Amino acid sequence: MKEAQLKELLLQSLEHERGGIQVYQMARRCAVNKELKEEWNRYLEQTRNHERILINVCQRLKLDPETASEGRRVVKSLGMALVQAMQMALNADDPAAAELVACECVVLAETKDHLDWQLIEACGKEAKGEQRKALSEAADKVEDEEDEHLYHTKGWCRELWLKSLGLKAVLPPPEEARHVTSAIGAARAEQAAHPK
Repeated sequence: MKEAQLKELLLQSLEHERGGIQVYQMARRCAVNKELKEEWNRYLEQTRNHERILINVCQRLKLDPETASEGRRVVKSLGMALVQAMQMALNADDPAAAELVACECVVLAETKDHLDWQLIEACGKEAKGEQRKALSEAADKVEDEEDEHLYHTKGWCRELWLKSLGLKAVLPPPEEARHVTSAIGAARAEQAAHPK
């Protein structure tokens, strides 16, 4: 495993969690649906914990969590762009449209977040000693929550779009009722709600 690239992954992941905190803070402001707002409140708290977990991993691996990198700057810029997009939607004074924009922004953020944690888990399996322990323990704590964040928010986004189009929508989305935490589970939940 390339140590320099692992360091970059951890720094970018930490920056992305920090951006995720800002994304969820803004997304909550855009949420119209009470259940969605409550879910995003919970995800915000989990994301704050994910930031703490990554800081701990960095410290255990003797990596300064504030180390700058070009990749980290890019990740920060992407997070700020998502927050700015939601602010623009809020300023347009169409609450339903702002909620949709927020859902899309959260899905984009959670897609990267989900990938980061999959990569951290993969690195943990290949690492040795303390590195293996630190990475694996962190991934074990976070992976299920990241799965839920991604698949549930994708469900909310799909169903809110369907509703906005005047089509049959299931709210809250079936991913919620089924407590989906996998791509297969999400596909099955969607298929049950919208059979082809």
